[in-house]
Amino acid sequence: MSAAGIEAVVIGGSAGGVDALAVMLPALPAALPVPVIVVLHLPREKPSLLVEIFSRQCALPVQEAQDKAPIEPGNVYFAPADYHLLVDHGPSFALSVDEPVHYSRPSIDVLFETAADVYAEHLLAVVLTGASQDGAAGLAAVHRAGGTTVVQEPQEALSPYMPESALRTSPVDHVLPLAGIAQLIGGLAANRT
Repeated sequence: MSAAGIEAVVIGGSAGGVDALAVMLPALPAALPVPVIVVLHLPREKPSLLVEIFSRQCALPVQEAQDKAPIEPGNVYFAPADYHLLVDHGPSFALSVDEPVHYSRPSIDVLFETAADVYAEHLLAVVLTGASQDGAAGLAAVHRAGGTTVVQEPQEALSPYMPESALRTSPVDHVLPLAGIAQLIGGLAANRT
């Protein structure tokens, strides 16, 4: 299960995603040499509390992604509520208020597709629990670009629809429980000498 050569991790989730991330993100080591960029479907009308929640639990610094900000290794970034989060060459972030995709803004597909354009085979993308098909097309784009694709074990997911959609849409490199996904991402620290 080699993840050598990975330069960024993107994660998408919806229903049950906060609980899934509460298993994965605190398990990641402080020495992680790549950025972890997360889109969770959130209510648009409320500010996101994800940074507050996860800052206390994680060894890595946690922040909300800012428009035009450079993407730094060893950080966890969350998409702000009601904005699409895109990866630009640099690499840096871009925020957009384009139409929702699969009724969602931020959209997992938008993050995954733009990250695949920038990182290509150096990207690891993870689809977690969720009740929509957002993420399936994005994961397929990562696969086409040569990146590593991971889907949460549907039987373990609070809402299996999103992982199942991803599995139906494209070949996937790994289908793992949350602990296995955390181990795979955490192993990136060990792969750097």
